[in-house]
Amino acid sequence: MFILVNFKAYDVDPVAIATAAAAVDAETATNIGVAPQAADIGPVSETGATTWAQHTSPVEPGSHTGQPLAEGLARNGATGTLINHSERRLTLAEIDASIRAAERAGLDTIVCANNPDQIAAVAALGPDAVAVEPPELIGSGTPVSQADPSIVSDAVEAAAGVDPAVDVYCGAGISTAEDVDAAADLGADGVLLASGVAKAEDPAAALDGLVTE
Repeated sequence: MFILVNFKAYDVDPVAIATAAAAVDAETATNIGVAPQAADIGPVSETGATTWAQHTSPVEPGSHTGQPLAEGLARNGATGTLINHSERRLTLAEIDASIRAAERAGLDTIVCANNPDQIAAVAALGPDAVAVEPPELIGSGTPVSQADPSIVSDAVEAAAGVDPAVDVYCGAGISTAEDVDAAADLGADGVLLASGVAKAEDPAAALDGLVTE
């Protein structure tokens, strides 16, 4: 199972959270990654945590002020990138260009989408993984696997129908080991979460709870 902790734009200590994630990753069979702000990718990657960018712009090197360039993210320690998170939406053409940019720089890709139909559309673009995240459940504390389990199982089926090699993750409202287990039971290969770990008083304990409860 894969767990990706998104730090979003929270005012938190990214190095401390990443250090905790690296420690729990080393002690368990669960693979844990972290997605800090772009400015923190360098120091976060130095902790040994598997580091993901929150976004990669659909551009090639050139005159693109303010755009996170795939090569720059990789050079600073990112090994993968989220694309099309519900808080950073792209068009289908931009998603395709962002995947190509990430491939150019050797970054793994997770493309987010709202529902199974969108999952099928983005899976056809050839990312490493897709993540189904109904936007109305993000930050709600109610996991998608509980609110509407069929969204997860249908997303798994939709992706498999396009490309069985594409992993399927689920996000939105994930906060407990029960949520992680439910996602796995529905066929998901991993989960995306944010505040439950990134804003926890003890991120290591929060992560331990996710993988051992």
